Amino acid sequence: MKYQVGDEFLQELPLILGGPILKHTESESVTVWVALKQSCQVKLKVYDTTNDGETLGNCLLEGERSTVALGKYLHVVAIAAQSKVGHRLTGGRIYAYDLQFIVADQTTQMQQALSSNSSPPVSISYFDHQKPTFALPPKHFQDLQIVHASCRKPHGYGFDALPILDSIIQASANQPQHRPHQLFLTGDQIYGDDVADPSLWVATTLGDALLGWEEQLPVNGVYCTPQQLPPGKRADVATQAGLTAGLHNKAEKVNNHLFSLGEYYATYLLAWSPVCWPTAFPQGHQVKRDRHAIKKWNREVQHLRQFIYTLWKVRRALANIPMYSIFDDHDVSDDWNLNQAWCLRVLGHPLGRRIVQNALLAYTVFQGWGNTPGQFTKGKSGEKLLAAAQVWSASQGTDAKANEAIARYLGMPASDPHTDLPILVRDGSVFILDRHPEAITWNYIVRSDCHEVIVLDTRTWRGYPADQKPIAPPMLLCSKAFEQQLLLPLQQVTEQTQIQTTFVIAPTNVFGLQVIDWIHHWHLQQEKVFSTDVGDAWNINVEALAKFLITLFEERQQVVILSGDIHYSSVAHLSYARTHSKLQSVLVQLTASALKNEEILTRLIHTRLKDWLLPEKVRHWIGWIDPPNMVEISDKQLQHNRQLLTNSEWHCVLEWIPRNSVQTSTYTADILSLKAPWKRTENAKWKWLQPLIFWKSRWFQDGREVVGLNNLALVHFEFADESSSSKVMQDLYWFSSWYPTQIVYSRFESQLTPNQALLR
Repeated sequence: MKYQVGDEFLQELPLILGGPILKHTESESVTVWVALKQSCQVKLKVYDTTNDGETLGNCLLEGERSTVALGKYLHVVAIAAQSKVGHRLTGGRIYAYDLQFIVADQTTQMQQALSSNSSPPVSISYFDHQKPTFALPPKHFQDLQIVHASCRKPHGYGFDALPILDSIIQASANQPQHRPHQLFLTGDQIYGDDVADPSLWVATTLGDALLGWEEQLPVNGVYCTPQQLPPGKRADVATQAGLTAGLHNKAEKVNNHLFSLGEYYATYLLAWSPVCWPTAFPQGHQVKRDRHAIKKWNREVQHLRQFIYTLWKVRRALANIPMYSIFDDHDVSDDWNLNQAWCLRVLGHPLGRRIVQNALLAYTVFQGWGNTPGQFTKGKSGEKLLAAAQVWSASQGTDAKANEAIARYLGMPASDPHTDLPILVRDGSVFILDRHPEAITWNYIVRSDCHEVIVLDTRTWRGYPADQKPIAPPMLLCSKAFEQQLLLPLQQVTEQTQIQTTFVIAPTNVFGLQVIDWIHHWHLQQEKVFSTDVGDAWNINVEALAKFLITLFEERQQVVILSGDIHYSSVAHLSYARTHSKLQSVLVQLTASALKNEEILTRLIHTRLKDWLLPEKVRHWIGWIDPPNMVEISDKQLQHNRQLLTNSEWHCVLEWIPRNSVQTSTYTADILSLKAPWKRTENAKWKWLQPLIFWKSRWFQDGREVVGLNNLALVHFEFADESSSSKVMQDLYWFSSWYPTQIVYSRFESQLTPNQALLR
């Protein structure tokens, strides 16, 4: 049974297929991304408001740009609005924006473009004027509100936590100092490798329909279309292409791996908008024969139906807060660029290389363009990439020059003509993937009057040790990347710039739980690095970690890391001191994961069981600056030999911040809009049993160190006074397991000063 997507289906859809999504936003420029079903000239206007956002005022910024034709029914644009007379937006005010779509001298207003004859009216505003709104970061960091999250798999276990953001914004929409000011998605916005059968069933057909043609994929010496590689039948092909998700008895993870460009495009639309999803799915017995496969299909459909039910809230939230993102591995494929072995195996295979290029192009269009709109202006590499993507699609995937241009501007490494393997070049003691000088960059910086956010690309600039095995853990940033992505941005801030807080987004954790470190080191000794992502955490390569800390603390005394990836959330506090000087610094790592991908293990460590069996202890390191290195020492060693500190150039102490007791959020009343009717019925059915399940009791769920259920993080600050130091607080919102189901939050509070008692 096929998903019936054709010209008739697409023509009945609204003009806007995805978005609008508010992207890079600053005082002089506002960028909005939108995906349409036909080519348009798009106008963006940004308005001042009065009465706390209730009334539209003067137009302050304007912009106009044509869409990019990525397919017959997929036309995308990230349009930037600026002022022609010097208007500047400021913190402490609410602004609104509007879009107009011009086709053949006919103008369609945004509200019309959001609906169609077959689709009901859509609201993407919190005000009667029906315009999306936003507020810039304030002047003082104690008023700053930042949301961050990662890892959102549509068929993952549990409820999607991203719709909670809509509830948070709605509750404070008319309060510019209290509504969230920025959203950072720190990786795995989609799962290209781990896709449900019903999701691929939709994405394959929708992708082909959006493009208007079928991609010819190089599969073992022949060409196949996506339709010839149906759901549940892709594991062998994916594994032969070198994709590691299929190794170590994990074939079920790649049975539905995305391959084609259309599939990656479609998956983004399906993740952020309810428009293109089918109104109904077939029953398992209509598409599967095996009893186990039928059961699995029906279970995944139930997860997807709940996911789709709240997509309207996700869509509204993303229209009303500046959203920034960076990729992690699953945006492309599991273990993407994990080590040199992965690069040689996957990028040296025609299908593997095509998959990575398709995923990166889709990321560029759906995420990267809005993150760094300046790279996509006239004459820049981004504009050239978009032009090549248009030519590639217009030629139905046959224009070789367009394909070469796409690879060049995406930074795909050239292939050795003799071996077909990707070319690696030396950067000091490591190898890095070669790339063309015109390739666009994925790292970027966001600055306001009170803070800066340095977003790192730790996937495409890795340094692979030249004198070790190909599976050796890499430097997540090679020496060149350290300078370009971290050192230079830190040095750009002048004395006149009042940056009060520095955030660094490191998609994979700088520090992980002790037990995870043990597992990684054991798997590295066994040379089984792909099953647990050995090499993705910073602290598995101690030289790179030492350089990271030294680089940060040479320029800043206070750093907040935002991270995700690991499917649990936590807060860690690192105190750092130079041995022979008074310099002391602090790093606070705020981890938020997953939005929708909780697992049995994360549900276990979420509870008090983790604190009973494997409590986290204070950890100590001593380090040196030239060359950068660090060694972990135990409490016992430190107590018996204080000379260890004297012989080192710096030392640091890591402690895990416990979470406060669970609190019921003010968004509990909104729970009905977050749970589908059949889920409410299911909960009511087992209401009598809830008090008897010890596992689900509030007391047992009130763990100490992590939140392991699907969650969303809200970061805010407490200003220092004479009697106390400044604090950073991370409130993690999640769905309680006790009855009646509620939205609750766990607060982590960390000082923004070094722990003097531990440094002595």
